[in-house]
Amino acid sequence: MHSKIKKLSEKYISDAISTRRYLHQHPEVSFKEFETTKFIKSELDKLGIPHESPLETGCVGILEGGKKSNRVIALRADIDALPISEEGDAKKEFISQNNGVAHCCGHDAHTSNLLTAAKILKELQSEIEGKVLLVFQPGEEKLPGGGKLLSETGFLQKQNVEAIYGIHTSPMNKPGTIATKAGPLMASTSEFEVEIIGKGGHAARAHEAVDPIVLASQYINAIQTIASRNVDPTEPVVVTIGKIEGGTAHNIIPEKVKLWGTARTLSPDTENLVIEKLESLAKGITESAGGGYNFKFNRGYPAVINAEKEAQTVLSSMEKLFGKGSAIEMKRPVMAGEDFAFYQQHFPGAFFFVGSGSEEADSLYPWHHPKYNVDDRFFEVATPLMVSLVFDHQ
Repeated sequence: MHSKIKKLSEKYISDAISTRRYLHQHPEVSFKEFETTKFIKSELDKLGIPHESPLETGCVGILEGGKKSNRVIALRADIDALPISEEGDAKKEFISQNNGVAHCCGHDAHTSNLLTAAKILKELQSEIEGKVLLVFQPGEEKLPGGGKLLSETGFLQKQNVEAIYGIHTSPMNKPGTIATKAGPLMASTSEFEVEIIGKGGHAARAHEAVDPIVLASQYINAIQTIASRNVDPTEPVVVTIGKIEGGTAHNIIPEKVKLWGTARTLSPDTENLVIEKLESLAKGITESAGGGYNFKFNRGYPAVINAEKEAQTVLSSMEKLFGKGSAIEMKRPVMAGEDFAFYQQHFPGAFFFVGSGSEEADSLYPWHHPKYNVDDRFFEVATPLMVSLVFDHQ
């Protein structure tokens, strides 16, 4: 079967590349993927694969296998792009045609890969046991996350999904390899906002004011101690301020400064500790200076926790297809996040990274970089592996 799948993947690889380039030229931001959804549905219609739309955008293709069974395997791809202006000569032939929107995280490749896998699965339909769900999910890049919204519809639960598998391009890994692990793979991704409230005044008479810029700088320095002094050093945690806004002129002490940040953890207990410390530091620093604060914390995506059996299925399938050394069992998780985690709260599942980084394709830039690109050889692994998981899952 693996040999047959590899041959079919070779047959369709040019389709995968051209589809990815079309999608790359026509990106749409989270929950606005209307044209992308139309394209996906039209491709499924051509294959004679019925589909349903539990959400306004995205869809789920439903492929009934030729062998009757209650077995239901779900394969997931995210379809949205980022609000970013694209750069990069390596992509000039298919660069984004939508100003300020670009597939700089690889979702175009994920979508193209699942559509290509659908073609192969359709050819192998008579040999499939049970049912395969092709999940084209919107809104991975924006809270609350399409994975959360789709899970809340109950659609997948009603289909009695047995396991779900998801994929991501990886500039950190070279083409021809994959990387994953059982257990914690990716972090939870929560967001917070802190408004530091002071008392405005003239820059030359700072003693009459309460300077929120000074308080904000103290707060930014203080929260670095959350990871270094409040959390067990063996427990991964990242706290980052990504945006600061305050002030109007060089000689005015403003009334307020606002900070936006993100907290990344791998366990709910650590996340709760981080929330507590973020607010208590804001309270202590501002009130001791005669100021005040407003604090808002928005819990984002949970941590991606791979099920043992499904993670081992991915690693095993890869080695069956491409031999020893092609599957990398990761030693540590990454602190980026993924709303694939919401599916794993309902079904056993595994998420994995497929190597897409190379100098030749100028695709070594990190996720969300304006020059982010994907080596076409990504599909040589991603497509046959995704199809193989349907047959290898036990």
